[in-house]
Amino acid sequence: MSYRLSHLEVLEAESIYILREVAAEFQRPVLLFSGGKDSICMLRLAEKAFRPAKFPFPLMHIDTGHNFPELLDFRDRRATQLGEKLIVRTVEEAIRQGIAREVPGESSRNRLQTPTLLAALEEFKFDCAIGGARRDEEKARAKERIFSFRDAFGQWDPKNQRPELWSLYNARINPGEHMRVFPLSNWTELDVWQYIDKEKLEIPSIYFTHAREVVRRDGQWLPVSPLLQPKAREEVKTLGVRVRTIGDITCTGCVESPAATVTQIIDEIAAAKVTERGSRADDKRSDTSMEDRKREGYF
Repeated sequence: MSYRLSHLEVLEAESIYILREVAAEFQRPVLLFSGGKDSICMLRLAEKAFRPAKFPFPLMHIDTGHNFPELLDFRDRRATQLGEKLIVRTVEEAIRQGIAREVPGESSRNRLQTPTLLAALEEFKFDCAIGGARRDEEKARAKERIFSFRDAFGQWDPKNQRPELWSLYNARINPGEHMRVFPLSNWTELDVWQYIDKEKLEIPSIYFTHAREVVRRDGQWLPVSPLLQPKAREEVKTLGVRVRTIGDITCTGCVESPAATVTQIIDEIAAAKVTERGSRADDKRSDTSMEDRKREGYF
């Protein structure tokens, strides 16, 4: 009798294999956990890879200080439920220590996550950072290997990556260098939501439709908050919206949506013609392209 794995089971098995490779190859790995949908899936995969033992790595979040409160509440509660160590390093503290510098006139702190992350990796001597990035998200991320080498300065060279044939990964690094590993590389946004549905995973409420004050700016609805106030002639509206991807609250666009369940979100994503990062204002700026940020050490 033969058994054929489903599409999601194949992806799950690959990701579990990658996580176990990380545990076997690296001395001090860490899993980046923000509370977003991709890192939520990463936690479930880690459970399947290592339970009933504890994870062979702590969780870490680089907090911009510009996060949705719902996300932080979920992050802390989920880490407590799992009984796993959560390390939080903030951009605010990095600014106070001179590790990161704010750019006058730039409200988003996404760029400041890079020096904060690199400082945290150095502080704890982590030699591998596991992230939830996927190749379908953005063209620069489509260039990533699953085991993505970073030099002693934390930088990424897309033209000098290691071949990955037959699921063989080169984890060799010198002191001071590290690896970024992306177990969800071959997943799509739709795969993530179907996995959340299959595993009945809890997700932050802002992924579902909710009433929120927003303003229309640069072709998208941005949430009104103490960090983002309407400009002259901008009309504040209260709409039924949700988020598809979560970042700095000053640049995370909301989409009008009636989706109140995971099934409804799946139907909506299947028919969408715009990628999830099409709702991120910082990705639209030519001076802060994803590839440039990744070369500097971004996630």
